[in-house]
Amino acid sequence: MQRAVAPAAASAREWITLGDQPVPLEAITGWVVEPSCGGVVTFLGTVRDHAEGRPGVSRLEYEAYEEVAVAELAKVAAEARRRWPSLGRVALHHRVGPLEPCEVAVAVAVAAPHRAEAFEAARFCIDTLKSTVPIWKFETWQGGAEWSEATAPLVAGGDGPGGRAAGAGSAGGHRGEREVRA
Repeated sequence: MQRAVAPAAASAREWITLGDQPVPLEAITGWVVEPSCGGVVTFLGTVRDHAEGRPGVSRLEYEAYEEVAVAELAKVAAEARRRWPSLGRVALHHRVGPLEPCEVAVAVAVAAPHRAEAFEAARFCIDTLKSTVPIWKFETWQGGAEWSEATAPLVAGGDGPGGRAAGAGSAGGHRGEREVRA
């Protein structure tokens, strides 16, 4: 599925995407810049070649409960805007599917009138995304392969990795590309 490179409406304030296509880094960076904002912070999370106790990571495969993940990404952007009312544009993009070391898995870009707010809001967005959005990763490394425990549970006591609810992931979760622009 082809990812759009710019928001549908010029007045859009958020660009949220969950999908299996590479994150459009130049498009995101160009989109968040606007005349009223002098600070733009972009964070990129890339796949490392190791994890704690797991040397030689060769692949991560991200899965998401799509409908909930997209709604939670939108909540993260809304909460950032509530905490920092002067924010300009906010972009949150997360990949799903297989990725290799050095590929971008997640991108957060935030514009604000001043750098302090941009840095604080970007940090809030990535930290909150990592702890609340139902996205899971399956790690393959030299010594084996299994679900990472460094994910947020969707349902406490669920039957899958990180407490995944039944139906999340391949069977009912990720299905290509999901994009929201508000």
